[in-house]
Amino acid sequence: MAFRKEPPFTHGKAGKSAVLLVNLGTPDAPTTKAVRSYLKQFLSDPRVVEIPRAIWWLILHCVILPFRSSKSAHKYASIWSNEGSPLKVHTSKQAILLRGYLGQRGHQVQVAYAMRYGSPSIPEVLDQLKADGCERILVLPAYPQYSATTTASIYDAVFAHYARVRNVPELRFIKHYHDHEAYIQALKESVLAYWAMHGTPDKLIMSFHGVPKRTLLLGDPYHCECQKTARLLAQQLGLGPEQYQLTFQSRFGKAEWLQPYTAPTLQKLAKQGVGRVDVMCPGFTSDCLETLEEIAIEAKQDFLRAGGKEFHFIACLNQAPAWIAGMASLVEEHMIGWPTTESEREELQQQAEVSRQQAVRLGASQ
Repeated sequence: MAFRKEPPFTHGKAGKSAVLLVNLGTPDAPTTKAVRSYLKQFLSDPRVVEIPRAIWWLILHCVILPFRSSKSAHKYASIWSNEGSPLKVHTSKQAILLRGYLGQRGHQVQVAYAMRYGSPSIPEVLDQLKADGCERILVLPAYPQYSATTTASIYDAVFAHYARVRNVPELRFIKHYHDHEAYIQALKESVLAYWAMHGTPDKLIMSFHGVPKRTLLLGDPYHCECQKTARLLAQQLGLGPEQYQLTFQSRFGKAEWLQPYTAPTLQKLAKQGVGRVDVMCPGFTSDCLETLEEIAIEAKQDFLRAGGKEFHFIACLNQAPAWIAGMASLVEEHMIGWPTTESEREELQQQAEVSRQQAVRLGASQ
């Protein structure tokens, strides 16, 4: 197997630490061609679709890609901003703000972002971090709740990349933070800020991305972690069991997925006389197609058509100061022992310089 070419090695330079924020991904444009390319990469991942490859290849290439790409492109166009894909815009800004916040706390850390599917890709960003001299990399998935369909897929991509790299950096991964105090606090502040401006609902719906039920039965902890996030947030908001409900959205295919489903639940609540619902998506840290189109547009229509009076969508954490601070806390906890402050880096640089001088003397004596 051929390994990737390494950048020139220079003695006397202390390696840097970096954070790689990874989100799911997005098409490059709201066009059928771009969406088809994105869906092909996304739905070809065996972590995402656990169906025998030969059967799934036929379904994907003969049914889904030819017929779903155009429909999905129309949906992306409805939420596309002047800056581009909302998910990409928010993730990029989160990375910039996180680096600044860590800098204010005294950490000299490089922060980059990548997409599991689409661009910038994980391999190209990891290559850039290596070229920038980063020898320690902390991978921070944008998914608070662990699932093999999301977080583990990031692991796969990182490991697959480094399987062809000769000089592999030190790696650390944040598996999940569904119950982390800073994450729950950021969600709480987001909800309270919205309610301070718009009043409170009859019911708060916490809608998480759905996955097939069989993943739960096979040992995936995602369902349990979603339940814990909802319970902790409700406690922080002082809500009783009758004042909130957890649901799952984004169903696909005929198989049973985690329940209760978001759209039918909203329709049922409207028919029961619930006048106002507020819907939030705690499992998404950046607004995207699944929140801005599926919830803020489609779910709203479902609720109002069924007789509901008011539908409010509470935006994802995005660039909320409490969430940037929360990510910084996560990073600090997982980077313990790495030289990130100025004094630590100066000490590391001195050690690197000593190594360089020793290498020079050794070369001169030979």
